[in-house]
Amino acid sequence: MPTSQRYPSAQALEDQVLAKDIESPMKTTEDRAVARSSRSRVDARKVVKPLRSIAIFGAVGALVAAVALPAYAATKPAEAATTVQQMAAVDAQSLVVASDATAAPLSRGTFTATTPGEIEKKKAEEAAAARAAAAAKAVTASSSSSFDIGNYALVSPGSGEVRYPLPQGSYNVSRTVGGAHQGADMLAPAGTPIYAAAAGVVRASAESIGGYGVAVMLDSVVGGQRVQTTYGHMIYGSRQVQAGQTVAAGQLIGFVGSTGRSTANHLHFEVWVNGGLMEPIAWLGANAG
Repeated sequence: MPTSQRYPSAQALEDQVLAKDIESPMKTTEDRAVARSSRSRVDARKVVKPLRSIAIFGAVGALVAAVALPAYAATKPAEAATTVQQMAAVDAQSLVVASDATAAPLSRGTFTATTPGEIEKKKAEEAAAARAAAAAKAVTASSSSSFDIGNYALVSPGSGEVRYPLPQGSYNVSRTVGGAHQGADMLAPAGTPIYAAAAGVVRASAESIGGYGVAVMLDSVVGGQRVQTTYGHMIYGSRQVQAGQTVAAGQLIGFVGSTGRSTANHLHFEVWVNGGLMEPIAWLGANAG
């Protein structure tokens, strides 16, 4: 027979004794009171025992939490910084910009602009300037070599220090110095040769010099005086000299045309002596030979 069945526990024996004491009619009132007190202590122990187990489990759980939570917090990775792109992906209508961000104009090549309209305008201006430069370069390159000078003399007749700019008898003077007009207009057929009035250095030679159109300007010294002469309205591409070139008196420098501010073929001829404007036809008459 198992031991647990032969020998009941002390608690069981105590319960049996108390039960017999309470049920026995022979017990005194005092005895019954003592028995009831004992019974109450037994019932109290039965209630306290489960509560004590619950309290123990609670204490253990609190201890585990106190140890585990700080360790978990220490091992949790730091939250990564959020970029503008990530924020925009979450809320496409929100954008956060750093406070130190600054706006800068758009740059394209050799121009600076901030709007599409300004960019297109700059492109158009640069294209127009490039076309103008190319056209001027082409005209300059063909200024002397492309013009057929035919059988014209390369030097005008005469032996004097000053020569007539057009062959004698080939022109008529239509206007001379007066008001805003600072030279003599010598009417002549297109292509009539133009000669240097005096020896000197070419100060300017270009396909367009203001209202003069195709023109040549010379710096000379005649009789110890500084003389500047201008030859305007030549035919495009007919110039025979370039800036910086030294020329002789009577040397061929171009051909009569109607370029610049001109309404007919003629030579606009100016003469300045020591910085003062002269009447060209009178000056030629006094000095040419």
